[in-house]
Amino acid sequence: MENVKLKNGAFETLKEFLLSVLAGMSISFGCVAFLASGNKIVGALFFVVGLFMILNFNFSLYTGKVCYAFDNKPSYILRLFLILGGNIVGAILMALMVGATRLTSLHDAVINVVSAKMNDNVLSLFFLGIFCNMMIFLAVYGYKNFENILAKMVALFFGVSVFVLCGFEHCIADAFYFAFAGEYSIKAFLYLMMIVLGNTVGGLFLPLMIKAVKGLENKKKE
Repeated sequence: MENVKLKNGAFETLKEFLLSVLAGMSISFGCVAFLASGNKIVGALFFVVGLFMILNFNFSLYTGKVCYAFDNKPSYILRLFLILGGNIVGAILMALMVGATRLTSLHDAVINVVSAKMNDNVLSLFFLGIFCNMMIFLAVYGYKNFENILAKMVALFFGVSVFVLCGFEHCIADAFYFAFAGEYSIKAFLYLMMIVLGNTVGGLFLPLMIKAVKGLENKKKE
């Protein structure tokens, strides 16, 4: 019985990791579309393809899953670390594969994107990470909870395209950009971790505020 539990646990862990890798690759498709568009507005709209794939195929994306950390047991934190690792692996794999194609013509575009991030400061990246995941929460929450298909798509497109257009920081997208640009420095890693922290705070902020408001409303009814 114990061996069965261990096997099931290993299977679930491997499954989660693979779904996370696929999510990292999905976000990377959005990154490639953004770089290839040559236009910030068009790129922001087509970036949505990444989250669209994730939501429809139930892949595991850190910036989406972290929003529900307080709805789960403490062990969920370990799951989040696994998802984050898988997402980054998927983003790096995509960067290596894209780099082996004629799409290396996008190298100048990605260098410009990465230069803007590397010349920024950590506090700026942290806040931009917070803003990004507030938008991601809007997109995921709306897509999952709105019944009207038009409302679902509006939430998805506005949530994602706004954060891209504004230049907010998404840790998995940035993992792809850094890898595609060949930026594997310690500074890039530290900056990426700061963005992860910002995304985490941003992903938790709105759910906590919603819980607090509902709690106050329930107390008022009592």
